Amino acid sequence: MGFICCSLSMAQELPRMLEEKSNEDDKYLPDFSFAGYHNGEVEIPMNVGEVFYASDFGVVANDGLDDSKALKIAIKEALKFDGKVTLQLPPGRIILSDILYLERSNFVLKGAGTGVNGTEIYCPRPLMYMEDPEVLQELREYLIEFDKRQREEENNIDLPFSQYAWSGGFIWTKVPNTRVKPYLQKYEKPYDVLADISSGKRGTFTLKASSIKDLNVGDVVELQLYNKDGEDGEIIYDLYKNQDVKVGSHHWNFPDLPLIKQQVEITAIKANKITISSPLTIDIRPNYKAQIVKWNHLKEVGIEHFRVTFPKSPRVAHHVEKGFNAIYLTRVYNSWVNNVMIDNADSGVITEEIANVTISDVVTKGENFAHYTVMMQGTYNVLARGIKVYNMAEHPLSFNTLATKSVYLDCEVFVDPILDQHSGANHQNLFDNIKVHLTPEENRTYPLFAGGGAGYWKPSHGAYSTFWNIEVMFLEGMDSSKSILLNGMEDGPFARVIGVKGNHKIEVNYGPNAHLDRINQSLETIPSLYKYQLTQRIKN
Repeated sequence: MGFICCSLSMAQELPRMLEEKSNEDDKYLPDFSFAGYHNGEVEIPMNVGEVFYASDFGVVANDGLDDSKALKIAIKEALKFDGKVTLQLPPGRIILSDILYLERSNFVLKGAGTGVNGTEIYCPRPLMYMEDPEVLQELREYLIEFDKRQREEENNIDLPFSQYAWSGGFIWTKVPNTRVKPYLQKYEKPYDVLADISSGKRGTFTLKASSIKDLNVGDVVELQLYNKDGEDGEIIYDLYKNQDVKVGSHHWNFPDLPLIKQQVEITAIKANKITISSPLTIDIRPNYKAQIVKWNHLKEVGIEHFRVTFPKSPRVAHHVEKGFNAIYLTRVYNSWVNNVMIDNADSGVITEEIANVTISDVVTKGENFAHYTVMMQGTYNVLARGIKVYNMAEHPLSFNTLATKSVYLDCEVFVDPILDQHSGANHQNLFDNIKVHLTPEENRTYPLFAGGGAGYWKPSHGAYSTFWNIEVMFLEGMDSSKSILLNGMEDGPFARVIGVKGNHKIEVNYGPNAHLDRINQSLETIPSLYKYQLTQRIKN
């Protein structure tokens, strides 16, 4: 268990892990710079393609009437255009009471801004009053078959989970006729395998293949790694570095589902060697089952410049949310959400099976108690930048199941912050240049680095999850002679906690085998690890 309390006056120098740049387990620091739209190398486009105006298809703002049918017609007509297209929403309030599915590439849904003269999408009813989405049928069966319920005896609550606790949204990117997330064995179908992989080295871009079939340079595919060796599988060791942590049964009870996934572009093929666009997160050993498969996805999808608002609604309980969910991103690549304000949501932005996406300048607020604000689940190389959280939420910033090499950057949480890592083989994610406002508990502690998730998916995270330059603003007027303890997760191995400071002396407790550095110090020379690594990569 790592434990540290450092002097505020310690001299500034380059953090050890940046200085050493070692690939040894105890000294390894992942390269997070590949997160975001086009791996962070390209800015989000300002204008995209042919512009269609929603008002031309019957969408009338501020008339107090439901615009759902007209919006769906506008999207349908815009999708017929052969080329890049933007659907422009008018300024004013638009009323939406049905799901808007965005089901093609090269499509942007754009409002007139988030200010008083911008576009507001008002959703008066939650998703639970919509027709059940066909794509969530498997999830519904799973919730029933495994009796997923929220049980709180002290609150007289014993209620079934909602299908919208971590899925669904009024604006929903979706590949037609494609399963998003596996839940039940009976729905499994063979993957379209393009290459069998025999070896590869963590941090490198080269894979050795034992067979290659119909794989071409430029293909965007999914690299899958499986645990076929049960509870003692070597891949579990690689994820958690053989630390003394309890590993949940989902790591070996589903041997036909990949435990690690990376969505990548093929940049070169030479004989049996394949080069991919971003580095491997763990070693691929000859005894693993590893393969490259076809990955169905959309690309160049944008959602930007509007507000989504919901009515005030009392909270019932965790996991039984009614479905006031704004945006659900599934199966998108090189896409973005930008400049969106979300008020009174159960969840602001939910994700599943997405890669190389930038979610920027999203503000969540309101009086409702949220489940998630902007959540990372099933993400790879996703960048959430400039997220501002003003509302109460169960998991204000959260890396969830199978989130990998994703980044929260330049974010600020104003109410009861938690930097959540939610179990489910999530690993190598980064909280970068984050500011939080909090009031310590009476015993002068606060669980800032908390972790949720079910026991069957524990530990809370894999090796090399990183916190960089975390600023903690405490309530003024406290006894300055005593430090505040920020508790980390006892089951989170090999965390990198570098640069935690605030307006009060801090102690950090994290483990096992955590690397703690620059506690109570400012990282003024390198305030963002992501930006530093991206600059170094592009320069080199």
